[in-house]
Amino acid sequence: MRVVLDTNVVASAILWGGTPRLLLQAAREERVQLFTSPPMLAELTDILARSKFAEKIAASKLTIDQIVDGYAQLTALVRPAATPRIAPDPDDDVVIGTAIAARADLLVTGDKPLLRVTEHQGVRVVGVPQAIAHIGTAAA
Repeated sequence: MRVVLDTNVVASAILWGGTPRLLLQAAREERVQLFTSPPMLAELTDILARSKFAEKIAASKLTIDQIVDGYAQLTALVRPAATPRIAPDPDDDVVIGTAIAARADLLVTGDKPLLRVTEHQGVRVVGVPQAIAHIGTAAA
């Protein structure tokens, strides 16, 4: 199964673990193939550099670059496809474009406006719980 994780899901998995981390574990176990793009990795770097996450980053004993590189190693890199405005936030265009370029089955996000898209060009837009349920079903 081909999956793109929105940056908010990746940051949550890295910083807090919980259910989002199960998606990273599924990639490590090769139950899913994760895809990302250079703009999404840049956004992840920017998010992790926010001062409100400084304690979490320091506790990991890794640099932001090491964390982002670790995530990048779990993914295949694609160049986002050009997309018309689908979601209300123009920042979501790159996420949708990445999913289209990756020929992803799922785009996983915690972004409520993006979740309202539900599907675009064969890519289902789902939340973390739905992705976990779908991956569990696909792996069985």
